[in-house]
Amino acid sequence: MASTISVEYCGEWFRVGEGDELTIGREADLSVDEDNPFLHRKFLSIVQVDALWWLVNIGSRLSATVTDGTGSMQAWLAPGARLPLVFDETKVVFTAGPTTYELSVHAESPEFERTLSANDPVGETTVGSVALTESQKLLILALAEPMLTRDGTGMSAVPTSAQAADRLGWQRTKFNRKLDNVCDKLDRLGVRGLRGGPGKLASNRRARLVEHAVFSRLVTAEDLPLLDRAPADVDED
Repeated sequence: MASTISVEYCGEWFRVGEGDELTIGREADLSVDEDNPFLHRKFLSIVQVDALWWLVNIGSRLSATVTDGTGSMQAWLAPGARLPLVFDETKVVFTAGPTTYELSVHAESPEFERTLSANDPVGETTVGSVALTESQKLLILALAEPMLTRDGTGMSAVPTSAQAADRLGWQRTKFNRKLDNVCDKLDRLGVRGLRGGPGKLASNRRARLVEHAVFSRLVTAEDLPLLDRAPADVDED
């Protein structure tokens, strides 16, 4: 049984003992950002039920991306949903307005321990061998650059479409067309949160794309030099 849980955010540690609860939000036990009106006052809760620790989405609008830290398990935690915290480290990322937040949850006595063998595939292969064209990978890198370059957990801003297009030297219409293409491709593969429609903000779609791409290792920090070598005239979908 995991007797305690610890949460790391921006270098600070918060311990949750047996029978305790930790809330996360704008005005919570762990206040990630008091000045962001897009963030729920209380968004997430870490609570123990019987012998198991759970991460619960107690918000009404925002969702979070949860991974085991290796990228081999990824889940979409919608409002009202909950997930058991069974790994030694669980990473949680969520976006409120223009800002993306990341924290890590550490179990003292995890229920499961994943052991990688030399032949165990990780990264892109693990999540289904998503084949990206050159332009699609560059687009994702331009959006994910702040998250991939920051040191440690904390917060970062997802670039606007205009900022990412400028980073690549593309026209805005070209960027939006390619963003539609890559989101449609991942949506067909079952990645949630990338479809447009009423009430679906473009900023939320970009943030969700970044969350999925980083956690599933479609792009990594080692890919960032591609941005500085990116030709502005890449035209394949």
